[in-house]
Amino acid sequence: AAYRNLGQNLWGPHRYGCLTGVQVRTVASGPCAAHSILITTEGKIWSWGRNEKGQLGHGDIKRVDAPKPVESLKEEVFVYASCGRNHTLALTENGSVFAFGENKMGQLGLGNKTDAVSSPAQILYNGQPITKVACGAEFSMIMDCKGNLYSFGCPEYGQLGHNSDGKYIARAQRIEYDCELIPRRIAIFIEKTKDGQILPVPNVVVRDIACGANHSLVLDSQKRVFSWGFGGYGRLGHSEQKDEMVPRLVKLFDFPGRGASQIYSGATCSFAVSEMGGLFFWGATNTSRDSTMYPKTVQDLCGWKVRSLACGKSSIIVAADESTISWGPSPTFGELVSLSAFLAFCGSCTFPAHILN
Repeated sequence: AAYRNLGQNLWGPHRYGCLTGVQVRTVASGPCAAHSILITTEGKIWSWGRNEKGQLGHGDIKRVDAPKPVESLKEEVFVYASCGRNHTLALTENGSVFAFGENKMGQLGLGNKTDAVSSPAQILYNGQPITKVACGAEFSMIMDCKGNLYSFGCPEYGQLGHNSDGKYIARAQRIEYDCELIPRRIAIFIEKTKDGQILPVPNVVVRDIACGANHSLVLDSQKRVFSWGFGGYGRLGHSEQKDEMVPRLVKLFDFPGRGASQIYSGATCSFAVSEMGGLFFWGATNTSRDSTMYPKTVQDLCGWKVRSLACGKSSIIVAADESTISWGPSPTFGELVSLSAFLAFCGSCTFPAHILN
């Protein structure tokens, strides 16, 4: 009964009739999310999708089947948003952050734990203006204009970067987690040498952040990449499946001329675009198949200049040169789009047969 009237799968691109005349600046969802956010060129925020925990910000928990403006935020001007499994963060042009949705692990940064927050509220933060937000499944990250990184929410696999998984034994031998309820600054970044030494990495100024279900990636001002959190399936890129409790340097990108320019994260995988424009992948898009334990070039896209990437639970879509490429493991449900439909829709799209499943 819970899955009745969920709508039909769409096997080609469809325009949103309700957005006729609306100019869109950016869209946001997530590899763990079943809801979406868009921000117009005027900075207004719209949302749609599942809403059991109020993650759409409309003041209720009713599913919304088409983009709908968030009326309580109409006086604010937004520039960015991110979606977790059941929560949302939205960033204003003046560096404030609004949060709504599930908060049972403190992932909204409101200083408490509640099952659902259906109306947007500002996070408890009193520092430099925020310039980027990112959501994992049950945790969140914010980055300020000085390049400092803060985290809050569930620490189960060390994904908050505070050198702890937060586990403790509660009553009746039950394991619980000491969640971070307000943003806490990540203070330490490390590297591990070949002989196992752990050394601090100084002067890390964060420029970008990406979150998977239970892991995180950072790109710093020196084009270095750090990863931490759940290490399963090699998603951290350290050639091992060990969880990392603090941000650890990914060695491949720590060489002159081999740094990264962009980072992206899927639920169980990671991506980086090198400063030369090549796409690197590690982790797994399908956990029943082999994993990639360290960053490897996506050979099928060699020679393409990657401009942007988005990753769902298992499918990937890339904007490269003037084309759009997608791939993913079977079964699919329309997310890869048919070649003829996309050619008709946008005029220029390439689906190399050797990466189609």
